[in-house]
Amino acid sequence: MNSTVPQDASPAPLDAESEARADAVARGEADEPHSLVVRFGADRPLKLDAGVLLPDLKIAYQTYGELNAARSNAVLLCHALTGDQHAANINPITGKPGWWDTLVGPGKPIDTRRFFVISSNVLGGCMGTTGPSSVNPATGAPYGLAMPVVTIRDMVNAQAMLVDHLGIEKLFCVAGGSMGGMQVLQWAASYPERVFSALPLATGARHSAQNIAFHEVGRQAVMADPDWRGGRYLEEGVMPSRGLAVARMAAHITYMSDQALHRKFGRRLQNRAMPTFGFDADFQVESYLRHQGEAFVQRFDANSYLYVTRAMDYFDLAADYGGVLANAFRGSKTRFCVVSFTSDWLFPTDESRAIVHALNASGASVSFAEIESDKGHDAFLLEEPELFAITQGFLDAAARAVGLPPTKDA
Repeated sequence: MNSTVPQDASPAPLDAESEARADAVARGEADEPHSLVVRFGADRPLKLDAGVLLPDLKIAYQTYGELNAARSNAVLLCHALTGDQHAANINPITGKPGWWDTLVGPGKPIDTRRFFVISSNVLGGCMGTTGPSSVNPATGAPYGLAMPVVTIRDMVNAQAMLVDHLGIEKLFCVAGGSMGGMQVLQWAASYPERVFSALPLATGARHSAQNIAFHEVGRQAVMADPDWRGGRYLEEGVMPSRGLAVARMAAHITYMSDQALHRKFGRRLQNRAMPTFGFDADFQVESYLRHQGEAFVQRFDANSYLYVTRAMDYFDLAADYGGVLANAFRGSKTRFCVVSFTSDWLFPTDESRAIVHALNASGASVSFAEIESDKGHDAFLLEEPELFAITQGFLDAAARAVGLPPTKDA
């Protein structure tokens, strides 16, 4: 969810070359990603909420910094809907900085001189962790729709297997925004003894009806593309690029605020003095959205989009605890810092306040900040000095509480 493409960028056509490149990405990164990979054999299957076992699980991940001798400085980053494991390194597909490069790195709030940072691709993703574009070992062909539907809890349980593999008993912090924030909350509920501190940003404890509706529009756009082929497009050598691009365009609107759209584009025309009186991209905002759609299909798999959006839709943490959200955190000793943004209408502040009220009711330690910003939902990914200061202060206080030494060259 990156909204930093220049506003005069014109979309490239969805031609055969673009589709071939997207196909290569979908196949290559799904099975041989540019990152670390851990593989769990058939003897260690993951039991999914769907009631089935997923054998031969792969998890693709990146790490930054060094794990200390006590193994007490590990920070797990949980990515949002279209993110991946490349949080703070150059993305090998796009050539751009990682999705949280603003927040993670030497001297940054999540300081890799101090913390051992782990970032993994979610279950159901398309960048090396098992997902619908991965090869199904039972058939030798991509899973496609034969991949079982996954949930946020399934994603977290897979991450727990990775953390076990790395020999880490307890995470110093779990942090993430949007869908990543959902994973943070699920970690705190499912593994309270393994999470010392939690930083859920711009998120909610369940997906709203409005958000489910937006996701359904995107899924229908993908499935309506003739090249979707019932999810078998990889086997048939085509890509539902137009449908996926439209899904991305619709979703991207929800990541920005009206103020941000007006500031960036207003009603300015795109490289012309007068309207064409046709259906080309007359306005800069139209050109921008087309660019977003085209860029997205170069790095993301269409079936993964279906699976990951569905996982968000199913998320309702309170429903797993008798309909009472506070029960999810009862007795938790995890320290929480919940953050929302004033212009985020995808996950408005009321949803963060509901999380805070539940944490207070459960007796958990929680701080809360609503940050004034006109950048919309994407604010947690962008340059937000107040977010940086809050994150820095929260992690510094938590580090002192567990006796982590200050950064050597700070």
